[in-house]
Amino acid sequence: MMNMISFVVFLGNPGKEYERTRHNAGWMAASLIGDAGDPISWPKKFHGRWTTLRIGNHPVRLLQPLTYMNESGRSVAEALTFFSLSPQDILVVHDDIELPFGMVVLQQGGGLQGHNGLKSIAQALSSPEFGRLRLGIGRPAHGSVSSFVTSRFSREEEIILPLILSRSCECIMKACTTGMPPEPLRISLP
Repeated sequence: MMNMISFVVFLGNPGKEYERTRHNAGWMAASLIGDAGDPISWPKKFHGRWTTLRIGNHPVRLLQPLTYMNESGRSVAEALTFFSLSPQDILVVHDDIELPFGMVVLQQGGGLQGHNGLKSIAQALSSPEFGRLRLGIGRPAHGSVSSFVTSRFSREEEIILPLILSRSCECIMKACTTGMPPEPLRISLP
């Protein structure tokens, strides 16, 4: 039986300067889920903003940690303890420089790929065995990785971004209704 997701964490950094940056791809996906129907209220709790949506036949909790990326684990651990959930109940939606822009991968567990948000969550939960929805942002051709991930998408990428985020939301719905795939599910967009 596949693991059904009941808790989705969207990673990003707070602050206006990070709003439309590559590192906030997870938060961008959260805003699209919020646009899918009635307006969603996101009260503050667990060092973040959270809400509950009905996806399929069961409630799914959504969390946007308001800590910076490298402190995301504190927010996630608080929420998991409060709701009595395990790492296997979670899907973390995050940017990934190891994937080319336009590629989305849904998988259970895996490496942390040097991602500070994933490292923080794995450390806080004492386990890396949570689901991931990896949103490919590409790797910089030159310059520092930290400058690249906190930069905005190019004009050409901005055109394709809504389609990528829409496909990401489809993956979230799949994970919450039919469960996590036994092997990584890869979607590649132009």
